[in-house]
Amino acid sequence: MTDDDGTLAELFDRLGCEIALCVQALDGAAEFTLAADRQVTPGSTMKVQVALEAETWFAEGRLDPREQVALPAEGRTPGPVGLSLFADEATLSLRDMVTLMLTISDNPSTDALLRRVGTGAVNATAARLGLTGTVVTSDLATLVDAVARDLGRADWNDLDTWAATASAEDHARADALLVASPTLSPTTGTRTTPYDMARLLRLIWTDQAGPPEACARVRAVMARQLTRHRLAAGFRRPVAVAAKSGSLLGVVRNEIGVITHPDGRRYAAAVFTRSRPGADDAAVNAAIGTAAARAVAALRAAGA
Repeated sequence: MTDDDGTLAELFDRLGCEIALCVQALDGAAEFTLAADRQVTPGSTMKVQVALEAETWFAEGRLDPREQVALPAEGRTPGPVGLSLFADEATLSLRDMVTLMLTISDNPSTDALLRRVGTGAVNATAARLGLTGTVVTSDLATLVDAVARDLGRADWNDLDTWAATASAEDHARADALLVASPTLSPTTGTRTTPYDMARLLRLIWTDQAGPPEACARVRAVMARQLTRHRLAAGFRRPVAVAAKSGSLLGVVRNEIGVITHPDGRRYAAAVFTRSRPGADDAAVNAAIGTAAARAVAALRAAGA
């Protein structure tokens, strides 16, 4: 099943962005797709992969989930929430890092976990699970510094300092460079496809992605994500949504998650967007929920 009449593609085009999505019924083979094989920039949706890897290592005894790790203030991965905003050193357990990473998308926790398990292990798991279009190329600190260099600055801190006093015209020129950033290109940077992420969710929700306790933990924490203005905006209680959002610098706005209806039918949804300068953030966020709701409604109408 596809967006045959082009209504979803037209909706997002009017909002100044393109969309790619895959929504699958978990209890069958039915799916609704739109450019589902297109390579996209995942943003923080890749944190589900990191969480799965960490929780698998916990379950298999390769890491102690209760191990306390100190994260110094100096050199901490930047971000808009969580530990990125702390002025002092923070100490917390590895499993609590998973919680921060999936509930509020904490960047320092993500990079700390990646340092322990390694991007190689995350990519090896992706290959084992058949996620053929998915590659994590670096941690988040490396990514944001690379974006800053794409914009002509030394690193992220330099870009942040520049942005505080830059003129509107300078910001507009930076926005134009940002859209063409090689770091944010799905052909050279960290990448995935909607199909791969829907598959990953399917495998996690059916305990096939790793040890059952690891899958259960990822599901439980995703259900507590704070962000509710994308996929969840398209549904009303008692429909439940467990999700992970992902954004990058006003260019990338994504969300992946599983929608569970009261009748027990479940749907894995992966919606990815890429915006042109000036796109309305709130409108795109709401449209992600609209797209998922339309896809799920079409599948349910077909009996899936």
